[in-house]
Amino acid sequence: MIALRRLLETEWGGLALIFGLGGGAAGLLSASFFTEFNIYVMLRSGCVGILVAFAQMIVLAVGQMNLAVGALGGLVAVLFGAMLEVLDLPLPVAIALALLIGVAGGLFNGVLTAGTGIGSFIVTLASGSMFTGINVGISQSKPFHGIPAEFVAFGDARWSFMPALLWPSLIVAPLLAIFLYRLTPGRRLLAVGGNAHAAELSGISPGAMVILAHAISGGLAGLAAVLAVAQLGAAQPEIGATWLLISFAGPIIGGASLNGGRISILGAMFAVLVIALIENLLVIVMVDPYWVQFTLGALLLTTVGLNQWRATHAARA
Repeated sequence: MIALRRLLETEWGGLALIFGLGGGAAGLLSASFFTEFNIYVMLRSGCVGILVAFAQMIVLAVGQMNLAVGALGGLVAVLFGAMLEVLDLPLPVAIALALLIGVAGGLFNGVLTAGTGIGSFIVTLASGSMFTGINVGISQSKPFHGIPAEFVAFGDARWSFMPALLWPSLIVAPLLAIFLYRLTPGRRLLAVGGNAHAAELSGISPGAMVILAHAISGGLAGLAAVLAVAQLGAAQPEIGATWLLISFAGPIIGGASLNGGRISILGAMFAVLVIALIENLLVIVMVDPYWVQFTLGALLLTTVGLNQWRATHAARA
């Protein structure tokens, strides 16, 4: 009981418990749930979503938001495909350039937000439209199929039930933890999210931290786009079109504050996995897939409402 209580006291413990209990319930509803292939399919569906959630989480940490995360991912995807199919660049070079493009798009958002004083909501809403326009202009709404066979094979590879696509997320997660909780720039970023005025008085530049957060967000969105191309086997212009909701749902359900300063890396990961579990369960019981979006929206709204209630209750206490 003590171990369970300590688990539930963590920001991610409740989600881990929900994931375990939900998996058990799904196994009772369908004998096929615990098959090796079905678990692989479920985990594979959340691989890109975890990185997308991280991309939004790092911006939420500094008290900002990034509405362009999906549009930037789509742009990186088609440019990555064009580099492979049209320019015939080596795969490692194309991956490196794709990540740099993601970082550059994030820097664009960060510099505009910090330099002009315009809210990140407006800046990223506008830049998202720009990124989408460039995406459609380059691709003419047609996918690039010249993806190397070994990269597509990586997107389908698995070890038992563990998809190869999950490993980048498992590498990024501890790197983010080290950056945010052990390195000075990460601590400063969280300090700005917690109280920008106090951080500025202590010598931290809020503008620099905003730029840094958006740059990291762009790089993570770029990495998610590269993995999405491997997952789909083609650089489709529609990549990123459905990312916005999951980008907020992951970190917020995982315990991040919309006001900044508080995030949970494990919470965001478990939140995405719980969403993947719900999607998988609805497919198994043959529920209309449109209910997945309804369920996801309801979860997000409920979580934000509970967080708001807790904050109000704590303030009154």
